[in-house]
Amino acid sequence: MGEGSQKAKGRGQAEDSLPGVDFATFILSLNHAALLHLGAAPDAGAGAAEKDLSLARQTIDLIGMLEEKTRGNLTGDEERLVAQILFDLRMRYVEQSKPK
Repeated sequence: MGEGSQKAKGRGQAEDSLPGVDFATFILSLNHAALLHLGAAPDAGAGAAEKDLSLARQTIDLIGMLEEKTRGNLTGDEERLVAQILFDLRMRYVEQSKPK
C-alpha cells in the first residue's frame, strides 16, 4: 500500500469518528464557541481561557437569529435545546459584562 493510500485511509477513519451533523450538533458547536469567547471553556490550541465579549455577543445573537428564523420548523427537543442554550449564554454574558 502506497503512502497516499495510507493517508487517505487515515482521513477516512478520522471522518468516520466525527459525529453526524444535524441542527442540534450545529447549535452545540455555536454554544461551545460562545463559551470559549466568554472565557468559560479553555481553547484547546491556547490551553487557557481567553475572553472576547464582542465575539461572544455576536455568537449569542447568531443563535438568537437562528431561533427566530427556524421558529415553527424545529422539533420540540430542538426548540428546548436552543432556548436553554440561549438562556444560559445570555446569563453568562450578563455576568461577564458586569464591572468588577
